[in-house]
Amino acid sequence: MSADALPAAAAPPPVPPAAPPRSAGKADLTAWLGVAAGAIGSLMATLDISIVNASLPTIQGEIGASATEGTWIATAYLVAEIIIIPLTGWLERVFGLRRFLMIATTLFTAFSIVCGLADSLLMMILGRVGQGFTAGAMIPTALTIIATRLPPRQQPIGTSLFGLTVIMGPVLGPLVGGWLTENLSWHYAFFVNIPISLLLMTLLLIGLPKGQMKLSELVNADWLGVVGLILGLGGITVVLEEGHREQWFESALIWQLSGVTLLGFLLVGLGQVYARRPVIKLALLRKREFSAVFILALVLGAVMFGTAYVIPQFLAAIAGYNAMQAGKIVFLSGIPAMMMMPLFPILITRVDLRIIVGIGVGLLAISCALDINLTAEARGDDFVMTQLLRGLGTVFCMMFLNQAAISSVPREDAGDAAGLFNAGRNLGGSIGLALLATLQDERWEMHRWNIHSSLKANDPAIQDWLGQQAANFGGGPEGLEAAFRSIDGQVLRDALVMSFNDDFLALTIGILIVWPLVLLLRPLPKGYHAKAAH
Repeated sequence: MSADALPAAAAPPPVPPAAPPRSAGKADLTAWLGVAAGAIGSLMATLDISIVNASLPTIQGEIGASATEGTWIATAYLVAEIIIIPLTGWLERVFGLRRFLMIATTLFTAFSIVCGLADSLLMMILGRVGQGFTAGAMIPTALTIIATRLPPRQQPIGTSLFGLTVIMGPVLGPLVGGWLTENLSWHYAFFVNIPISLLLMTLLLIGLPKGQMKLSELVNADWLGVVGLILGLGGITVVLEEGHREQWFESALIWQLSGVTLLGFLLVGLGQVYARRPVIKLALLRKREFSAVFILALVLGAVMFGTAYVIPQFLAAIAGYNAMQAGKIVFLSGIPAMMMMPLFPILITRVDLRIIVGIGVGLLAISCALDINLTAEARGDDFVMTQLLRGLGTVFCMMFLNQAAISSVPREDAGDAAGLFNAGRNLGGSIGLALLATLQDERWEMHRWNIHSSLKANDPAIQDWLGQQAANFGGGPEGLEAAFRSIDGQVLRDALVMSFNDDFLALTIGILIVWPLVLLLRPLPKGYHAKAAH
């Protein structure tokens, strides 16, 4: 994560008031302060997706979590975001935009403190879930602010600013987290949210008008869908995370969680039929163009958040990089985003959407394919070119796919389409993290035993090598035992590298499978301008 996040949310934005003169001219200072608040909130929300990635080895060691358990620290945040994003439009109507964001920011700060003080995996996961629930509201509401506080001709500027912040968040996260971990402590990767949140709340008070609460919306809510999303998305993620450790369906726990997942999705389906306003409009997936966008978002989310997780893990385990060094490598993918974002309003009006997205998907496939042949001698330099390609592919794909999602449905459904797109991206990231961690575990063990089985005990070369190693360790039984440990350590290292290569191979295959879906995208109409859909 993410790796992570683009313009999206759940429900159409409120219609901007017709009275203020800025609706036809320029926005005043308070309006831009409101936009700044939205940008800071979305940056903080997306940055916290990946801020723990470079610090995970350190955090895992201090709270007593294994490498696979550590993926929960990233995944829990993503799952909570996925659940809250479709609910954001409804919650805005219930509490009013400013009040809702003030509540979300206050709670986000509190949960950040919980994470910073965590001394166990359970406490950390609970804090991350709380962070995800509250931060997830900040991404779509930033677009609400742009859509309602800026005049139409200035919205492309706000949309580009927003896009830059949410693309930079996932790549800045490991760098910021790494610097704080190396120079202060990993705890400050969470405590840093406190001053940012205070600034955000100040800007919200100045830049947004006070709204009214509509508690009657609680009665009209799609409660079947709300409960279903929590059970379904939470259940499927736990199944994917724990399946390998629990031996899949040999475990009663996995059967129970699978039942919870099915029940959740059944409730979501019932909400589609019986709710007056479903919390998430799945009927949009019946449209060929939009379903193509959604599937692409799933896979691209897995690539964004998956690589932002895998690369720091590789550099820490194989190259011995600390959190700061690994964060610098991850940050490289943000450089193309910063360079290309100012060109977004121009490209979107002059170049066929399918060409831009097709090139972006191709660049992502190439970047992952180039990382398939890593060796135990690989260092950060080996990721420079692939990270730059990955960043360029990401900005081409995600910014333009968001506009494809909005334009592929009727105007009244644009907000729901953007919400599904964003949820799909995060869902892909969550599933991708779980599957990559599971794949790595299984393939690591397989490669380890394959390498051991290829080492023949009666091979003269191996016997000579063991004899030399035993002598180096002092000879005798103790020396021989140390030699065996040495060779097993090298085998483990090589097997781990091969398992990382398998992760990149899986990502490459996934991208290539969905690449043809680009042809199903609908070209944007002539004269189209970037929209800030909520």
